[in-house]
Amino acid sequence: MKVNLEKIEKNTAYLNFEVDEVDFDKAIEQAYKKNAKRFNVPGFRRGKAPRRLVELHYGPEVFYEDAVQILLPEAYKKGVEEFKLQPVDQPKFDIQQIEIGQPLKATAEVTVKPEVNLKEYKGLEVEKFVYNVTDGEVEKELAKIQERNSRLVVVEDRPAKEYDIAVIDFKGTVDDKPFDGGTAENYPLELGSGMFIKGFEEQVIGMAVGETKDINVKFPDDYNVKELASKDAVFNVHLKELKKKELLPIDDEFAKDVSEFETLDELKRDIKEKLQQKAKSVEEGSLKASIVNKLMENAEIDVPDVMIDHEIERLMMDFAINLRFSGYDLKTYLESTGVTPEEFRERFRDQAKDNVKSSLVLEEIGNRENITVTDEELNNKIKELADTYKKSVEDYEKNLKAEDKERIKDSIWTEKIFDFLIQNAVIKEKKEDNKEDNKAEDNADNNMDTDK
Repeated sequence: MKVNLEKIEKNTAYLNFEVDEVDFDKAIEQAYKKNAKRFNVPGFRRGKAPRRLVELHYGPEVFYEDAVQILLPEAYKKGVEEFKLQPVDQPKFDIQQIEIGQPLKATAEVTVKPEVNLKEYKGLEVEKFVYNVTDGEVEKELAKIQERNSRLVVVEDRPAKEYDIAVIDFKGTVDDKPFDGGTAENYPLELGSGMFIKGFEEQVIGMAVGETKDINVKFPDDYNVKELASKDAVFNVHLKELKKKELLPIDDEFAKDVSEFETLDELKRDIKEKLQQKAKSVEEGSLKASIVNKLMENAEIDVPDVMIDHEIERLMMDFAINLRFSGYDLKTYLESTGVTPEEFRERFRDQAKDNVKSSLVLEEIGNRENITVTDEELNNKIKELADTYKKSVEDYEKNLKAEDKERIKDSIWTEKIFDFLIQNAVIKEKKEDNKEDNKAEDNADNNMDTDK
């Protein structure tokens, strides 16, 4: 069996295969033995007719396809290994010559990983955002805990106002006709949440319990249901019940009720520690992003379309899985947003291209610097993951397939490459506070009950 590399051009390798007539005949014999029972030749029991008579009866080419399936994968594997190719897609075979008594000749087009033209990657000047956890952030988290532990009390002595929970029945019409999703009973709506069409909640404010009124609104031009976009609508709304949130005072008793801590100070310290851990994770993420952006500026890569398409498929799959966790499916999502499958797919193209490029650049650096993952590092990571899921290593490994271990190994490898880049980078720290602090404090104040 001869395999020649004709050329590599624009991320495509062209291989030529030649299998001599003896090996080709052996493959045909294998194909005959595999398929003999399929053929019915007069005068012979099924599967007992000699190969020569089967070929005479059905034509000599009857075993060609199976013979090719036997020979070409082996020839392709030999070519990939011999010329150290890195395929990123299935090869495209083309049979040039196939005839009994003659050598089998074929070619293959193989899309391979592109060459990465990478300039400097050591001494990169990058920014790291250092996030300062402020007292305001701690107060914001406390307000969230307070909100989660609030209780609802019925309001009977006043009209509806912002931040109340209005329990309503409503029937919506467009052009005097009802529409899907426009009717509900006993719907709890937090006034001021912005959950409904602009103008709806504002018109519920001021209503009294037991009151019924028509609310006029207009669907926005970019509304996700195209049939309703830009349409005027009328909702007949009946306010059945009104509730308000009653918040617990934030003190030591509050800390005891909502946590394992005895005092408010202990709870605050715990919140701050968790926020600092989160901030550290964000800092590391910002540093890695800064490094990747700098590397991309220093790299020239002609990424094959097929690699981008594969990454788009992966991103779409991740999106669909996350939708299922939220109780939705992709088909329903596309129908509700009015997005075609083609438009949805294109939304991922830029991200997919960046993902592939950054992955290729990191891989190139890892290879240049001979960065590897030891068995000990892999085993330690598996133990760490087992501990996370509160399983023994043995039980955790039972469910790991070979490809799962390979993914874990790749993640360790990527982290080691980043560690190398960080150690060899010039890092400029940029301190930042959480810009949401004041807004959070304002919201916390607004959520407090003012009816005393």
